[in-house]
Amino acid sequence: MPTPRRAALHRVPMRHPGDTAAIEHLITTGRLDPSGIVAILGKTEGNGCVNDFTRAYAVQSLTLMLARHMGVEAAARVALVMSGGTEGGLSPHFLVFTVEAGDAPNPAGALAIGTGFTRDFAPEEIGRPAQAEAVATAVHQAMEAAAITEVHYVQVKCPLLTTERIATAGASVATEDTYASMGLSRGASALGVALALGEVDAVLPEDIGRNWKRFSAVASASAGVELERCEVIVLGNSTAWSGDLAIAHAVMQDAIDLPAVHRAMRLAGLPAEDGQLAPAAAERLVAVLAKAEPSSTGRIRGQRHIMWDDSDINATRHARALVGGVIAGAVGRTDIFVSGGAEHQGPDGGGPVAVIARRALPV
Repeated sequence: MPTPRRAALHRVPMRHPGDTAAIEHLITTGRLDPSGIVAILGKTEGNGCVNDFTRAYAVQSLTLMLARHMGVEAAARVALVMSGGTEGGLSPHFLVFTVEAGDAPNPAGALAIGTGFTRDFAPEEIGRPAQAEAVATAVHQAMEAAAITEVHYVQVKCPLLTTERIATAGASVATEDTYASMGLSRGASALGVALALGEVDAVLPEDIGRNWKRFSAVASASAGVELERCEVIVLGNSTAWSGDLAIAHAVMQDAIDLPAVHRAMRLAGLPAEDGQLAPAAAERLVAVLAKAEPSSTGRIRGQRHIMWDDSDINATRHARALVGGVIAGAVGRTDIFVSGGAEHQGPDGGGPVAVIARRALPV
């Protein structure tokens, strides 16, 4: 029988997108074994759009830091997912996921982590079914390697189109609008997750970026200029893993669906009430991950919003600030991972929200 694995998660602040000092401090003080790092998620303070180089800056800094502590080849196997945009009160931070040898498996199930990578995509494949199918394969591989059968959150970092990439395409591309390519790439990735998990039976070209009735309830995709492949992180619970961490999720039906946030907290074992999480329970909260997207109808529960009509501030930036405020009010902290652009990631105007928490000790 294989040795049980144990997942751990460290949440650390960043002073700027290239600041890896908090992670290095964990390593040098012996609290973090770099050989066990499998993925790092980061919320950086850029604009989250095509020219948000805070993502690439953070990836470069993390890659160099990891190479110093674990070697170049091992560092290349760590999934690095940077999500730009900390509008409103959101706090820039890193989430460092590690896997180590565990003890007896938890019969109730414990947090399990699987990672996977697709091949590099040709420009003409981005935002199209070929990308979705490759993501589905990577999700299956990650689930199998980690013995995950109960999936609660799948994070995908995906590429986008730039004018330079479009110029090198061997065929027509999905769009020549570089910003629109972010949404198509996120959408194709999310539908790839849905395909892997049986939420859809196929991904058609006309679905991507158009048919909002087709979505995944657990997918989170973020597009960036810093890569040409997709990097996949599957988070779930598994009875083959040990430890006291668990993950649960719910689906926000719109941007102000506070009850869904409370539901995810309760499913993760936190005694969430109608108000803010109590301090004692907040100590067991490890991470919150969510998607944010302005509804395509221009309305939230019948009331008009102007997120799509603001020519000064991108719509996804509005959405991150709004959803971030709703979740922060529920959990009592602002270092939460809220990613904008939720095409096919939850229903139109809504999105998945996942909570990772430590189980309560028996009384």
